[in-house]
Amino acid sequence: MPSPPEYFIREYPLQQGALEIAYIEEFFNEFPKPKTAAEIMERLDGRDFQILMAESRLEDGTMVPVSYKVSHELRAEEMDPKLNDLVARLEDVVAFSGRRILYNWLGATRKDWRGQGHFRALTEEQEVWAVGMEFDEAVVKTKNRYYDMRGTLDQLEFDVIKLEPAAQILDSKVYLSKRLGTFVLDAHRSQRQVTRG
Repeated sequence: MPSPPEYFIREYPLQQGALEIAYIEEFFNEFPKPKTAAEIMERLDGRDFQILMAESRLEDGTMVPVSYKVSHELRAEEMDPKLNDLVARLEDVVAFSGRRILYNWLGATRKDWRGQGHFRALTEEQEVWAVGMEFDEAVVKTKNRYYDMRGTLDQLEFDVIKLEPAAQILDSKVYLSKRLGTFVLDAHRSQRQVTRG
């Protein structure tokens, strides 16, 4: 029986991570407007966050970025208008009082590398970090049109907690959640080699 693949993950500090994510988002043509490094740094500065990127080896040995994930603390009271709006939309389905909530803000896998477990490996690494940081729950927002992402979140045992219909059904927003604790680590199955920046 062949051994399971090992995934290569880099964890980045704020400035370098923001630059890397802004660069790699140019390769993900599903998103209408990629985030700039300045936007990423502004959002993450002053709060707990994690920036992860999975890399894969090409036939010539070159390592290339293939998947990424950016998550951050979401507080009950947010000064940023976008985050304040997000909290308002979640307050009927997520308990913020006395709990730490992790928001999966950005993430994707390049089309040619989908279905190979990179995003699962990133999520499992994120869960190790989140449990260590004593987060109670992870939430994510996506759109109905992103079927691949919705399928991945289903496999990762995220539950749909809210649906906001839109005029165009594909633009409807889907909110998902996963309770966190040491019990989630027991379900991990990816072998990961992590480099911390």
